[in-house]
Amino acid sequence: MVKVILPELGEGIKSATVSYWFFKEGDRVNEKDDLVELTTDKTAFNLPSPSTGVLTEIFFREGDPVNIADVLALIDEEK
Repeated sequence: MVKVILPELGEGIKSATVSYWFFKEGDRVNEKDDLVELTTDKTAFNLPSPSTGVLTEIFFREGDPVNIADVLALIDEEK
């Protein structure tokens, strides 16, 4: 399983809010597909998928706050 993790976002930014998931659990995703849109108090950005596979579990829903290094979702990587 590959963990989708919220990366460092810049100086002083400690969290973001999930705005929109482009895929749902069970969907196949490709590496670098836009996976989730997140917002901070300064900007909105899309987080790409780190690998190709099936999005098996989403831990945060739209509107939920997430912190740096939180695991947002899991992808079952294709072999």
